[in-house]
Amino acid sequence: MSNWITVADENEIPPGRWKVVEIDDTEIMIINKDGEYYAIEDICTHDGGPLSDGELEGDEIICPRHGAHFCIRTGRATVPPAYEDIAAFRVRVHEGKVQVCEEE
Repeated sequence: MSNWITVADENEIPPGRWKVVEIDDTEIMIINKDGEYYAIEDICTHDGGPLSDGELEGDEIICPRHGAHFCIRTGRATVPPAYEDIAAFRVRVHEGKVQVCEEE
């Protein structure tokens, strides 16, 4: 069973921008990439820093501390010094609301 949690209005996060929300003690970045929404854990697996302070380059977020890259679609670590992936979450827009799926 899936539990969809509303995290923002659709127009609240413009393309190329993101918002950080907390769900069950986990900081999650909600990213609008060209009108498509993605949700990833907001923590670099290399040193624990927030990815939301970084820059979006294509389909990757770049950690501002040491330059590790993570895919916003899958959470996969793509460039060292991070080797561990981060969590990625399902996202949908339902009736103008951006929602993240919390699996049960």
